[in-house]
Amino acid sequence: MGPKKRFERELDENGGPASPPQWTCLPRWYLWDGGFLILGSSVGVVPAHHHHAIQIVIACSGHVSARAERGDWRSAPGIAILPNVVHSYSARGTTAAMIFVDPESVEGGWIRHSLREDITLLPEERIHSCREGLIRIVESPIDAPDPSDIVQHCVQKICRGARPYRRLDPRVTRVLAEIRQSDEPRMSVEEAAARVFLSPSRFAHLFKQQLGLPFRRYMLWRKLTRSMIVIGREQSITQAAYAAGFADGAHMTRTFHQMFGLAPSVMMRGEFFEIPSPFELQDSSTLAG
Repeated sequence: MGPKKRFERELDENGGPASPPQWTCLPRWYLWDGGFLILGSSVGVVPAHHHHAIQIVIACSGHVSARAERGDWRSAPGIAILPNVVHSYSARGTTAAMIFVDPESVEGGWIRHSLREDITLLPEERIHSCREGLIRIVESPIDAPDPSDIVQHCVQKICRGARPYRRLDPRVTRVLAEIRQSDEPRMSVEEAAARVFLSPSRFAHLFKQQLGLPFRRYMLWRKLTRSMIVIGREQSITQAAYAAGFADGAHMTRTFHQMFGLAPSVMMRGEFFEIPSPFELQDSSTLAG
């Protein structure tokens, strides 16, 4: 049963009906095209959902909790969730950082290579230095280190082993780069295939083989993260929907529900800051050819 069907019977950690999620303080958002960092505290359960990004959650104190679609609640100081894994989430009222990492980035590949479970519990010793930097942003954002540097540090502390050599097919790399650089977030699989001189079916197969998800779902994620940046600038869901290439606000709201378990009107509150992407698409030495 998919996450949308599970919403009405979501249970909390005690087995009772889950309370709807709500912020207990205004969060701070650090947005880039393809991912983001949220710092805030909330109560209630975010119902079952799944998305393209790797999700890392680090509690500034105490524990946070998550569970898979068919599983029990599990708690830890930090949690890492692989892409497209159906999960529910509870911050348990603590202040926490939530980082969404592009899986197609070098760091995204490193995380996936490092984690053995769909949902990995991160012990205190693995995230202690991450907590220190995140708490500095919460308590004194003006004097804190650059958020991009902190995000990179948190990701690297979670990874294991040497940074892997990673080379995407140059045709996929070219399309990904054009999507990132374009102000127009609409590109069909037919348009993408034509840009690299492949048939739509061959390109669709290659893209899914390389990134692990269909091209159309990837574009939906890019549109969603683009809409979040516009919401941060304009505070308007309708304007964000059109700017990101959704048919209308209702279409964007349905996509938010599917990928985050929440409507944008519930989720997108707080202070917003745009930062450069902390992650590389792939090693610079592999971009040629």
